[in-house]
Amino acid sequence: MSETIIPEKTVEVVSDVETQKPETVEEPAVEAKAEEVKAEEAKAEEATVEETKAEEVKEKVENLADKSLAELSDMFRNLKESADSMLRSKEAENIKSAFYKLLGKLKGENPEEQNSLNNPFEAVEENFKAVYADYKKERAEFNREQDAHREENLAKKKAIIEELKAMVENNDDASASFPAFRELQNRWREAGPVPVTAYRDINDTYQFYVEKFYDMVKISRDLRDLDFQKNLEAKEKFCEAAEKLAENENVVNAFHELQKLHEQWKEFGPVAKEKREDIWNRFKVATAVINKKYQAHFENQKEEQIANLAAKQELCEQVEAIAAKEVVSSSEWNELSRQIEEIQAKWRTIGFATRKDNQKIYDRFRAACDQFYGRKRDYYAGFKDSMNANLDKKMAIIEKAEALKSSTEWKKATDQFIELQKEWKEIGAVPRKKSEQIWKRFRAACDEFFAERDKNAKPENDFYGNLKAKKKIIEEVHAYVPSEDETANADALREFNARWQEIGHVPFREKDAVNGAYRAAIREKFPLSQGAPRPAGKPGRAPRTEKEQLLDKYRSLQQDVTTYENNIGFFSASKNSEPLIKQMQERIAQAKAELKQLEQKIRESEEEA
Repeated sequence: MSETIIPEKTVEVVSDVETQKPETVEEPAVEAKAEEVKAEEAKAEEATVEETKAEEVKEKVENLADKSLAELSDMFRNLKESADSMLRSKEAENIKSAFYKLLGKLKGENPEEQNSLNNPFEAVEENFKAVYADYKKERAEFNREQDAHREENLAKKKAIIEELKAMVENNDDASASFPAFRELQNRWREAGPVPVTAYRDINDTYQFYVEKFYDMVKISRDLRDLDFQKNLEAKEKFCEAAEKLAENENVVNAFHELQKLHEQWKEFGPVAKEKREDIWNRFKVATAVINKKYQAHFENQKEEQIANLAAKQELCEQVEAIAAKEVVSSSEWNELSRQIEEIQAKWRTIGFATRKDNQKIYDRFRAACDQFYGRKRDYYAGFKDSMNANLDKKMAIIEKAEALKSSTEWKKATDQFIELQKEWKEIGAVPRKKSEQIWKRFRAACDEFFAERDKNAKPENDFYGNLKAKKKIIEEVHAYVPSEDETANADALREFNARWQEIGHVPFREKDAVNGAYRAAIREKFPLSQGAPRPAGKPGRAPRTEKEQLLDKYRSLQQDVTTYENNIGFFSASKNSEPLIKQMQERIAQAKAELKQLEQKIRESEEEA
């Protein structure tokens, strides 16, 4: 074994471990004991000095009892002006105490002089106070400076301890660190005094690390070799683990596990010098295999991401094309919404694009979808605005009808009401909550006028005769037996329609019912036809939206129910009418069931909007 160096001594360690003498191993501790003895001797010496100073002060205090006020004042002034005045604070306080003790005694013995204008003690007392005040001020400043120096010294000693601690905890060869250790000891001694409150702790901490350093010196080369061997065994296991990771198919997990191995590798110390290069090269080879696979994985992944980017760009183009289309009906919006949802579902099946483009392509796709749904919201908002505008138009017609209902200019007013009815039919849908309400109000105004007109009808305007004639045609249609010859059926239909048109007006209240009954009869007997000609004032118009179609169908069914119910009243006065009445009742039940289904569909269309 090589020599283990001990401060101020050199102890030779025998190479044969079994023949080492106990005192050889224990000798480094002697140095630590010697340091402790020196510290105790220093403390004893300081105590002796303090006792000597105390005796000197006591002797001086006893000598002050024979001094006069003037002498005490002179002594204090001389002490204040001395070079070591700041270190003689106890002596200064004793002189002050002796001065005021004597002054009190003199004042007690001569009270009449104390009250006189010529006080013999006043001048000397004021002079002493002034000198003492200056001394206290200088002493306070001196103490502040000393406290600052002690704090600086404390910081220096803490820094020295940190260096010593690092030396103890991190240095592999304590023997080689002795020059630096000695330099730290010298700096410690030169640092000077610290605050009294920190003295014990700072010195105990320093002595603790000094002893730890001396303990390090006792580590032998055999123990160092054992440590090298332990580190070698651990690093061989790290190499085996890295080589096994190189076979792992999950290259990402393998790479992350390799990083952990590298961190653990750093936590272990060195191995023997002759084995360091070999063990590191083995670990490095396994690392290179994993890193190469990891790099290849991400190159393949990059190719997939490029393909994903192209697929997503195509979907963006599809949504952008849909978002730019001109849409004019609710059914179109619903169909395009379905297409957008399918594209969005397909988008979610595609993986990430390249890192630099992934967010950009997503933002593009999101912007196109937002554009589409924004336009859809605007459309339905405009549709609602259109229904509100239609409501305003129909309210204006109602006001005209209510103003016209009292007119007695029957012909002129009738034409005007017919024109108002045409306008009403041409206006589109209104909000559903208002539809029934405004229709009843308009119908009431019309009914009131036509009822009064029918009461005052002239003989040439036999409205009830016309009604009777039309009911007769309806009965004829129901009685008609369709021919197998479609030409004959077409001729019969034309004849029925012609006769129907030739008959004049019927009472206004009966108009819708009789017209509905006629159309129902025609649809039954002539299913291939379009039914009876559309009455005047009812031009054909295809609903603009799916919701409008539903509403129109709903209103038409409501009108059919009213017609069927009125038909029951018409047919009840006819002979053999029971089959017709039963047929009307069945149609009413069927129509009411369809009305419920339509109500649900209308609600769904409003929710989508």
